[in-house]
Amino acid sequence: MKKRTYIVSGIVAIAVIFAIYLFSGSKGNSEQTVKAQKGTFEIVVSTTGELQASSSVRIEGPDELRGRNVRVGDVKILDLIPEGTVVDSGDYVGSLDPASLDNTKKNTETELEQIKAQYENALVDTSLNLKSIRDNIQNMIFTLEEAKIVVEQSVYEPPATQRKAQNDYEKALRNYEQELKKYDLRKEQEVGKIRDIQIRLQRKQGEYDDLMDLLSKFKIHAPSAGMIIYQKEWSGDKRKIGSTISPWDKTIATLPDLSIMVSKTYVNEVDISKIKTGQSVRIGVDAFPDKKYTGVIISVANTGEQLKNSDAKVFEVLVRLNESDDILRPSMTTSNEIVINTIDNVVFVPLESLYADSVPYVYRTSGYKQVVVTGEMNDNFKIIEQGLSEGDEVYLSTPEKPESFKLTGLELVKVIKDREAEKLKEEELKKQKEKEHSEQHQRRRQNFSPNGNGGAPSQFMQRERGGGRRR
Repeated sequence: MKKRTYIVSGIVAIAVIFAIYLFSGSKGNSEQTVKAQKGTFEIVVSTTGELQASSSVRIEGPDELRGRNVRVGDVKILDLIPEGTVVDSGDYVGSLDPASLDNTKKNTETELEQIKAQYENALVDTSLNLKSIRDNIQNMIFTLEEAKIVVEQSVYEPPATQRKAQNDYEKALRNYEQELKKYDLRKEQEVGKIRDIQIRLQRKQGEYDDLMDLLSKFKIHAPSAGMIIYQKEWSGDKRKIGSTISPWDKTIATLPDLSIMVSKTYVNEVDISKIKTGQSVRIGVDAFPDKKYTGVIISVANTGEQLKNSDAKVFEVLVRLNESDDILRPSMTTSNEIVINTIDNVVFVPLESLYADSVPYVYRTSGYKQVVVTGEMNDNFKIIEQGLSEGDEVYLSTPEKPESFKLTGLELVKVIKDREAEKLKEEELKKQKEKEHSEQHQRRRQNFSPNGNGGAPSQFMQRERGGGRRR
């Protein structure tokens, strides 16, 4: 029984192998053909984009991160609700890590306590110093009164004794007046010293109050209703728990307006000259292959940039969708077909059917190697301006024995060469104009330079030296 099973299995295997061989052989020998089409021809630039809302409300860290009295570096995100969550105004969104400000808080508290101690000590020292001077003044008042009594009693004494008494009184009076001035000066100094410490104390107290106010706002709430979309960082990665924000980049997430969506895409430097605002775009969303949308270009960047992990220079292009759809979400990938130009009533064939040595040609199924005059092209087809008509059948790949095909359409070679010459002439003319424009620009710079044009003063300088305008 087993032997019989093995024989049957072997026969089936041989039959399968033989069928595969016949199929592959017949497929390799087949020659695919296609007919030249006639109709509307579109020139399209295909790109990949990403959906985003045309406008959105930012969810940011506290404005006090950029406060005048608080110096804050990067602050870590401690918690975030899941992206895509629909929230109402005032709902909890996330929180920042207060540990990011622990050192700042401790330093501020320490400095505040030190200044408070300085202030209290200054008050005590001032009180003691001024009290000492006041005591001296009181003693001098007693000395002055005693000297005055001596003067009054010396009227019966000899003149020398009277003069001595009078001198002692004047000396005591002078010491008293000097001590009063010393008191006023010392009081002013002590008050100024206390005022300086008081100002420092108020400033440091303000820093501490602002810091505590900032920490009280480390819980983030939605400013309005919408769907939470995390903010992208410069690297292209979205912010998440553990990411950091700074006083100059406080945005944590956004609440996009989903009623108007934009596809943000990039066009390479080769094709960007063809892209203009107002051009129509066909848009597909990878998440919903059956859905098709239309759009229009609303913005084309003037300067190129280099994307991450890419060597090519690209230009940012924004495409606004004409339709609104509740299923569309930010960050969805889109396939965009930007319609550069539409040409009606032309003949075109697939790019695979075209060949070129010195001139372009196709292999016709009628046995001719047909020279053709080509026009515009897109990703898949090229216009045939002369040499083929609608319905003419051509090979998609090199046919068997191509040397047996008879060359025809040689009268079109002159047309092709004339066009090439005209194109070369236009390029030379363009280069000449660019050169003339550059030279004119250089001359203008020389005319307005202080010593341009070989050292001759410019007209502007001559006018200035001549005294300016006449009155």
